[in-house]
Amino acid sequence: MALREYLATEVALDHVDGILSRREALHKLGLLGLSAAAASTLLTACAAESAAPAGSAPSAAGSAAASAPGSAAATPTAAPDYDVPAACARSEAITFPGGTGQLSGAFAAAADARGAVLVVHENRGLTDHIRAVGGRLAGDGYTTLAPDLLSRAGGTAGVPDATAALGGISAPDLVADLRSSLTELARRAPGTPLAAVGFCFGGGMVWQLLNSGPSDLAAAVPFYGPAPDAPTFTGSRAAVLGVFAEKDARVNAGKDKLESALTAAGLTHELLVVPGVDHAFFNDTGARYNQQAATQTYQRVLDWFGTHLT
Repeated sequence: MALREYLATEVALDHVDGILSRREALHKLGLLGLSAAAASTLLTACAAESAAPAGSAPSAAGSAAASAPGSAAATPTAAPDYDVPAACARSEAITFPGGTGQLSGAFAAAADARGAVLVVHENRGLTDHIRAVGGRLAGDGYTTLAPDLLSRAGGTAGVPDATAALGGISAPDLVADLRSSLTELARRAPGTPLAAVGFCFGGGMVWQLLNSGPSDLAAAVPFYGPAPDAPTFTGSRAAVLGVFAEKDARVNAGKDKLESALTAAGLTHELLVVPGVDHAFFNDTGARYNQQAATQTYQRVLDWFGTHLT
């Protein structure tokens, strides 16, 4: 799925779920370059798809979360199960050189790092939620860097609409910035194995990074991110834990393609379908947050890093 198309559909689904008003959604879609007619058509189509019967759900075979006692099909709760202010406080704002200019980001150093993790933000840019994710991982032994992929547009705080601004940056430029960020992370955490985790748009960018040729990534965990158009993962050596939400049919449509490419590339991998939850269930500031699912999946991420960042 093309980057701009994915971002536009994100906006439309946020409207369907009541996160954005129709007026707000039309405005954002206009900033992404859609005409009023095209934007209205997209909103109508997404509403119709959401109202239709779900049909056959993606298989969760092989997913430990799907079969675990008390698995993730729980009532969403509003409160995260970790100290968010303390996690945010572990992060510091930094700048560092990128491929085409200076990049900014949030860096959190672990006291005794077992690995170092690149944290890739959602389509809202580098938010406090992403800073908290980085700080939380640092508290659990993984030094992190969360780059602001809107740096070349003035930074998340300096753009009128983060989603539209990201839609104006090409995928190759975004991947180049991720590669520069990975270099900076390695410089700040010398001798530690590297990983990447990303969410929604950021999950898609982790897939793009894996598909961009050889890198030093030993592990990767993309959360419900769109698959590249024709993934091969040539040159990658990362062990990949792909996280999907059972109700997220749009992203799950690319799951089989990813499975085939990962297998063909000979990469250690698991594609985890979390039952009973929707896109962005991990974001504790969002309307689709599910505490039980997020807690269980975070532990799966730590287990994956503990196994593959050695």
